[in-house]
Amino acid sequence: MIVSKVLLPAIVAPLVAGIGAALATRLAYRITRKTPSAQSNSGFKYGQAFTASMVALAHGTSDGQKTMGVITLVLIAANLQPSGTGPPLWVIITAGLAIGLGTYSGGWRIMRTMGKGIVEIETPQGAASGAATSATILASAHLGFGLSTTHVSTGSILGSGVGREGAEVRWSVARRMMVAWLLTLPGAALVGGLAALLAGQGVPGVIALMLLLAGACLVIYVFSRRHRITHANVTDSHEVLVLAAAAPTAYDDDPRLEVPPKPKKVRRPKAKSAA
Repeated sequence: MIVSKVLLPAIVAPLVAGIGAALATRLAYRITRKTPSAQSNSGFKYGQAFTASMVALAHGTSDGQKTMGVITLVLIAANLQPSGTGPPLWVIITAGLAIGLGTYSGGWRIMRTMGKGIVEIETPQGAASGAATSATILASAHLGFGLSTTHVSTGSILGSGVGREGAEVRWSVARRMMVAWLLTLPGAALVGGLAALLAGQGVPGVIALMLLLAGACLVIYVFSRRHRITHANVTDSHEVLVLAAAAPTAYDDDPRLEVPPKPKKVRRPKAKSAA
């Protein structure tokens, strides 16, 4: 069940989305090759907005359902809900609000990584990759596969870069993301197991777990304040800085790291004393 419903779709879905995005991008540029860029970009902006809305909908049908499933499973395991019943209305509303507020709060680092870090996205690529992502996730959700929206979106963006002639695809960034994904599964399992052991110690264990989670969130928030990325500078560079120890020389194209030249001292001639 885990292999067929989780692991295998996690590998196949980004590949399918990437191939679909590459074909859609190539087709979009071929169809509009004789259209003035101003007109084609204007049309693709509306298409990109529509496909982005579809990705948001697909995100809710996939990640939102997984969140509701976990909460419902906890309620059933704790005998707070009868077995065989679906998620209560308050769980559905809470999960939807949490995902909506999380999306509204920003996520500018992810936006920079996805929009500029992997490939310099143009409007036709954005529309094509959004369509491929939403189609893949909606189809997978209908089949009951557990997918990550970010995984599928990354495959689509890579495919859009392959589909556009002359596009620079930064495969090194993609490799780092793949390594992070591979480490996420055992890391999440380890943290989840330790959290379960701590919570099993009774009320003191639950309180300690809540304090540790609050401390971890505080540390993440503090690190997120370093080299801040907002709507004002999200497109300035394709690099995402997190640790303060990151060497500025490795990010020469980031305008936030440019050191302003020191003003030159102007030497004024000394006034001659009157004899």
